[in-house]
Amino acid sequence: MKALKHLNKYFYKYRYRLILGVFITIISKIFALFTPRLIGKSINIIESYLEGNLTAEVAKADLFTSVLYILGAALIAGIFTFLMRQTIINVSRYIEFDLKNEIYKQYQVLSLSFYKSNRTGDLMNRISEDVGKVRMYAGPAIMYTINTITLFIIALTYMFSTAPKLTLYTILPLPVLSFVIYKLSRLINHRSKIVQESLSLLSSFTQEQFSGISVIKSYTIEPATNKDFEVLSVENRKKQIDLAKVQAFFFPLMILLIGVSNLLVIFIGGKQYIDGEIENIGTIAEFIIYVNMLTWPVATVGWVTSIIQQAEASQKRINEFLKQEPEIKNIVEDVSDINGGISFKNVTFTYPDTNITALKNVSFTIEPGEKLAILGMTGSGKSTILDLIGRLYDTQEGNVLIDGKTITDVNLFSLRESIGYVPQDAFLFSDTIKNNIKFGKEDASDEDVIEAAKNAKVHKNIIGFKNGYDTILGERGVTLSGGQKQRVSIARAIIKSPEILLFDDCLSAVDTETEEKILKNLNKVSKDKTTIIVSHRISSAKNADKIIVLDEGRIIQSGTHKTLKEIDGYYRDLYIKQRSEKEI
Repeated sequence: MKALKHLNKYFYKYRYRLILGVFITIISKIFALFTPRLIGKSINIIESYLEGNLTAEVAKADLFTSVLYILGAALIAGIFTFLMRQTIINVSRYIEFDLKNEIYKQYQVLSLSFYKSNRTGDLMNRISEDVGKVRMYAGPAIMYTINTITLFIIALTYMFSTAPKLTLYTILPLPVLSFVIYKLSRLINHRSKIVQESLSLLSSFTQEQFSGISVIKSYTIEPATNKDFEVLSVENRKKQIDLAKVQAFFFPLMILLIGVSNLLVIFIGGKQYIDGEIENIGTIAEFIIYVNMLTWPVATVGWVTSIIQQAEASQKRINEFLKQEPEIKNIVEDVSDINGGISFKNVTFTYPDTNITALKNVSFTIEPGEKLAILGMTGSGKSTILDLIGRLYDTQEGNVLIDGKTITDVNLFSLRESIGYVPQDAFLFSDTIKNNIKFGKEDASDEDVIEAAKNAKVHKNIIGFKNGYDTILGERGVTLSGGQKQRVSIARAIIKSPEILLFDDCLSAVDTETEEKILKNLNKVSKDKTTIIVSHRISSAKNADKIIVLDEGRIIQSGTHKTLKEIDGYYRDLYIKQRSEKEI
């Protein structure tokens, strides 16, 4: 139960609703328990009439009154049972809502390395399937526990006061059933955990296949992926069946209990009536109804135990993520004004998940408003520099300075708010093109959106679509071409007019003519803004104030286009090669 203590804050938050639910539960059970007594009384009236102790008129009147009381008690009990479910079950839905929001907020603050080490399907499973298991604990489990306790206290008190010996025989099978179901519940809990883990694997696999469906089709590997999916599905089916086999014992055991308890009531009660230990035969009828009323609550003891154990297993999985501390923390509360000065001082960085050293003793400085271009071969550490500026990672050695202050001494949210970042692999959301561009500035006007799109040279493409800027994109922007996605991503970055612009090889999917037009517009938009352009093309770098060339994480060249093209080395070789290819 330790894992479920996390929910106590929510129970406290909705304590008044829960207290009201308990009060309503008690009232509903009190009225529900009137029915057996009234039925017993009705049978006693018939018995008295048959024995000649009552006239027909009096017996009819008494029976009619009893029927009215039974209907009234059943109606009131039904109304309060409805209110009980509305109160307590609604609380579980509120808790489910709050818990999902808590998990989602935690997902938002966790660092990039967290998402590299956890699969999307598993993350989704914990916020959906696992939270659903926890909700069953916060709602039905609590409701049936209160229901059972109330029913037992009231029913057994009356039963013992009426026929103590018969009561003992009647409830004799109940603890046995409860113990057996408890054992079943432990087995159910174990197998449920296995099923949840299997579902996570299946969800992760399917999510990955759907995301990469174009690759699967282009390589015609549908049969192979179908086979892999079938293997996972068969394994999941086997585990689900193993769980279902255990769960299948539940209701047969309950029916067995009802049968045994009813036989005991009829046999022992009948014998006591014959021997004169019980005065009225209506008492036997009452006890039969009580047995049937108590059977489900006793069975729910094991069922509730199963729910609690499943919820604990799920909450434990949830807590694993909720207790994870983000590697990147905001340690400065004061909002900072960012001017755009950036300095790297002997920075060495190794990725924690792969142990690859991406940067080795890198140092450079950019003044506010300057433009820096970074060139180098694939894997030389270009994108890593941008990640460190956005503080997606923290350095292990050396310092990154923003406006002369160590980056960790700058408010994290102010820093990221002042950055417009265009990644190499442009990511667009399943929303309209307009909203994807406004993602950079939610309060942007339609005119702002169009202006940004024009500067990114994608406006003509957008108005060519049937719904223009209101065109809904497919998942990850699959509706658009690679070049269109990159340009929409550029528009999203520049619309917020940030102090720092980071472009990570974001023109690789456009032709050189379009690139020239975009760069011309970017020079205008990025005036007086610190700009870093990562590229493989000299055409993107030549107008920069400074250029650095990386190789295996080290700066091997630095200078301007004019100086570097005259010096033997990587930059000059690339310049000659691309000039001969008429790229510049």
